[in-house]
Amino acid sequence: MAFIRRRRLERELYSKERFSLLLLNLEEYYFEQHTANHIINKDCKDERKFRGSLKVCSKSIIFEPDDNIQPIIKIPLRDCISIKAPEDNEANNPFRRNTSGGISVVCSQVFLIKERNVIAPYKTVRGRTEHLFQLDIAGKVGDVVQTLHQLYRASCLDKMGDQAAMITAILQSRLARTSFDKNRFQSISETLHMECKAEMVTPLVTNPGHVCVTGANLYFQPLNGYPKPVVQITLQNVRRIYKRRHGLMPLGLEVFCTENDLCSDIYLKFYNYQDRDEVYFLIATYIENHIAEHTAESYMLQWQRGHISNYQYLLHLNNLADRSCNDLSQYPVFPWIIADYSSSVLDLTKPETFRDLSKPVGALNKERLDRLVTRYQEMPEPKFMYGSHYSSPGYVLFYLVRVAPEYMLCLQNGKFDHADRMFNSIAETWKNCLDGATDFKELIPEFYENDSSFLVNSLKLDLGKRQGGKMVEDVELPPWASGPDDFLRKSQEALESPYVSEHLHEWIDIIFGYKQKGSEAVAAHNVFHPLTYEGGVDLNSIMDPNEKVALLTQILEFGQTPKQLFTTPHPRRITPKLKSLSRTSSHSISITESPVSPNEESFEDLTEESITLAWNNIAKLKLDKQYKIHKEAITGIAVTCNGSSVFTTSQDSTLKMFSKESKTIQRSVSFSNMALSSCLILPGDTTVISSSWDNHIYFYSIAFGRQQDILMGHDDAVSKICWRDGRLYSASWDSTVKVWHCVPGETLSNKKHHFELLAELEHDVSVNTIDLNAANTILASGTKEGTVSVWDVSTATVLHQLPCHSGTVLHSAFSPDSRHLLSTGEDCCFKVIDVQTGMLISSVTAEEPQRCFKWDGNTILSGSQSGELLIWDILGGKVIERIKGHTGAVMSMWMNEQCNSVITGGEDKQIMFWKLQY
Repeated sequence: MAFIRRRRLERELYSKERFSLLLLNLEEYYFEQHTANHIINKDCKDERKFRGSLKVCSKSIIFEPDDNIQPIIKIPLRDCISIKAPEDNEANNPFRRNTSGGISVVCSQVFLIKERNVIAPYKTVRGRTEHLFQLDIAGKVGDVVQTLHQLYRASCLDKMGDQAAMITAILQSRLARTSFDKNRFQSISETLHMECKAEMVTPLVTNPGHVCVTGANLYFQPLNGYPKPVVQITLQNVRRIYKRRHGLMPLGLEVFCTENDLCSDIYLKFYNYQDRDEVYFLIATYIENHIAEHTAESYMLQWQRGHISNYQYLLHLNNLADRSCNDLSQYPVFPWIIADYSSSVLDLTKPETFRDLSKPVGALNKERLDRLVTRYQEMPEPKFMYGSHYSSPGYVLFYLVRVAPEYMLCLQNGKFDHADRMFNSIAETWKNCLDGATDFKELIPEFYENDSSFLVNSLKLDLGKRQGGKMVEDVELPPWASGPDDFLRKSQEALESPYVSEHLHEWIDIIFGYKQKGSEAVAAHNVFHPLTYEGGVDLNSIMDPNEKVALLTQILEFGQTPKQLFTTPHPRRITPKLKSLSRTSSHSISITESPVSPNEESFEDLTEESITLAWNNIAKLKLDKQYKIHKEAITGIAVTCNGSSVFTTSQDSTLKMFSKESKTIQRSVSFSNMALSSCLILPGDTTVISSSWDNHIYFYSIAFGRQQDILMGHDDAVSKICWRDGRLYSASWDSTVKVWHCVPGETLSNKKHHFELLAELEHDVSVNTIDLNAANTILASGTKEGTVSVWDVSTATVLHQLPCHSGTVLHSAFSPDSRHLLSTGEDCCFKVIDVQTGMLISSVTAEEPQRCFKWDGNTILSGSQSGELLIWDILGGKVIERIKGHTGAVMSMWMNEQCNSVITGGEDKQIMFWKLQY
C-alpha cells in the first residue's frame, strides 16, 4: 500500500522530529527555523526554560521542544496581540537579565499539540498569554521580528484573497533572494540545464524551493531545508513522468522511479506552465530512448489481452487521469465491487454478490435516485444530481484515519470527526453509500492491496466514543472475512473475478469515459457539480483574488472528477469462456450477441498450444531457402494444403507454380499484360484465383493447367481478394468491396463458375486491402486515403469508420480471436482497433513502412520497406528482433496454420522460405 508505505518510511527517517508540515494550516508555508529557548514565567520562582526550535510560518509561530514530553506550541498569527523584541520597550523589558536574542509574543489563543508525543486532537488554550523565545543567534532577532510583523499584517487582512496575495509576495521575494546551492550537485562535472522556482507537493501541503535539472539529475532544494537539504532524483532511474493538473491549473509534474508503484518519487508544482513544460521536456528527452511512453489505449490493449490485472489497469488509468497519492483532492479512485457484507461465505460465482458496475454509486438505490432525479429536473442551471462527490480529501482520510491521523487533524483544524461518523464498519459504510442522502463515495486503492493496517487501530488512537458507548477501535469486518488480511485477499479476488472482468469496462465508462460528461452522463445519472470537472472554471479569467481563493478552496475540498480518457464506449475484457455471470443490462451486449465471434477452440487444444509455442519462439525464425522466380515484385503467395506447391503472383503479370520438392517452376501463366495483385487457392486445391490490375479476377484450374473462368466485376484494378465458405470478397480501386456467391465450375455441366453479387460495400476512395474475421461476419477494409472501415457483412453496413493512417492502408488483419484489428500504412504506423467498440486503442510508429504482416494478437511479424523481417511486441510498442531478408520491400507474406513456417515475396523478385528453429 503505497500511501501507508510512504508514511511509514517518513516516520522512520524523521522519527526524532515531531514537527511536520501537517501542523500548518492548509495553504500555509513554512519559511525558516531558529534554535531557541522557550521561557515560561520569566523571573519568577517557577521559571522554566525549554530548549527547542522556533518555526516561522506564513500564518503561525510554532515552537517544537526537544523534550518529547512537552507539547508543540502553535500560535496563530491572527491571534497575536503583540510581537516584539526587548529593545522595542526597554522600560518594561521582561529580559532585564540575559536579554540577548529575546522575542516576546503575546496572544489570545494557543494550540498545544502532541503532548507526551501522543497524536491526538489539539488542545486549545484561550486567554491572554505571553511567550518568550530566546534565539541562540541574537543577531537574527530583528529580522525574525520584522518577518513576523509582515506575516501578522497579512493574517489580519479581512479577505482571504488579500491574505493569500500578500503571503505570496513575501514568498516570491524570499525565493528571488536565494538560488539553488550548486555545492549540492552530486558531481562537480554536472552540466546545469535549467533552474527555476517550484513547490514540492505532498498530501495537504506544499513546500517552496528551487528546482535544478542537470545532465544526470533532477534536484529540489526546499527554501526551509525541510525535511532534508536537497531531494535528488537520478534521471537514469526515472521510469514514468506525468504532467499534472494541480489546483485546476496545468502546473504539476510527477516523477516515478518505479513502474507500478502508486506513489511517486517527487511531485512538483511550478509557478508557470512554461517552467513545468521545460522540465518535463528535459526529463522526457533523457528517458525517451529507454522507456516506451504508455497511453491509456496501450494499457487497454494489455488489459484486454490479460497481460495486466484489473487492479493494475485501474492504477494506470488513475495515473493518466491526473489522480495522485500526493493530491488528496485527486486521489486514485477505485470502485465498490462487493455488495454482500452480511453472508458468512462470499460466493464470487453469484452475480448478486457484486455491485452493478454500470451505474454510479448514486444510482444504485432506485428510491434515492428517483428523489435526486426529481430535484435535478426542478433545479435551475447549472444542474447537478449529486451535492457531493465520489472522491474528496475528506473521503480519502475517512478511510485512512487510523494510519494517517495527522492528515485528518490537518484537514479538520486539529480535530477528528465525530465518532459516529468515523469509518467504523464496512457494512455500515456500504449501507450509507446506498441509502445516505449525500453519501456517494467510491473506494480507494488500499482496499485492493496487501497492507491491512488502515483497518486496524494499531496506533491506539483515541478516536472517540460512539453513541452506544463503544470506543472507536478497529474497523468492523463482514462475517465472510476472518480478519483484515483475509478481507483484503477476498476483495482482491473479487476485483479479479470473471464477473468484474466482464463488467469493469462499464464502470470505466462512468468514471474515465464517455459517460462522464454531456448527454451520456445525464442518461447514466452521473452528473456532478460543474466545478468538479476539468475546464469547469477558468481561474485565470477571475480577476477578484478573494473570489478566486474561495472558489479554489471550494473545489479542492469538494473533490474533482478525473480527467476524461475515453470519449467512446470502452471495450470489454477478453475473458476465457466461462458460464456468463452477466446481469441484464441495456448497456452491454453479450459475446454471443456481438457481431464479434471469439475463437471457439479450447485453450487445452494441442493445435492451440503448438501455435502459442511457435509465436513465443518467432524470433528464432531462420531463412531456409530463397529463389528468384519473377521478373517484377511478388504481390501474392498461396500454398496447397500439403505444402508441396507454392503459387505466386507478380507485377510482371504472371501466376507461377513453384514446386518445393523439385525446387523448380512448374507452371507460368499470364492472363493479361497487367500486374496481378493477389492470389488464393480454393478448398480442395483444384483452383487458384488471381486478382488483376486489369479489373478482372481470373480462375485457373490446377488439374487442367488452364484458365477456367473470368469474373469481370469491377471498373478499376482489383487490389485484394478473399474466399470464405463459398463466397468471394473482392476489393478494388473503383472504391468498392463486392461480395459474390460463387459455385465452382466442377459442380456444373458447363464447367464454368456461376457468380451472384450478394452485396456491394461502397467507399469514397480506392480500397487497397481487406480481411475477414474468423466467423466471416465482419469485414475490414483499408483505403488509399488511410481510412479503415469495419463492416457487418450480413447487413452490408458500416459498424465503424476510422481515419487511421495518413496515406494508403497497406495491410489489415483481425487477431485470431477477432477482438482486434491491426492495420499498417504508408505513414509507418501500426494501429490497433477494438472491433466491438471501434476504438483506436494502440498506435506504434516504425522507422519505415511495414507492407505486410502476420500477428497473433500480441506479437507481430512484419515485412518492411527495406526488406527486413521485424518482430514486434505490440503491447510494449517496440521491436524485439530484426531479421535480414530481402534486398527490396517485403510485398507479401504467407504463414502456415501451425505458425512455424513462413514464405515471403519481395520487391527483389524473390521468394524466401523461413522456418522456426527451436
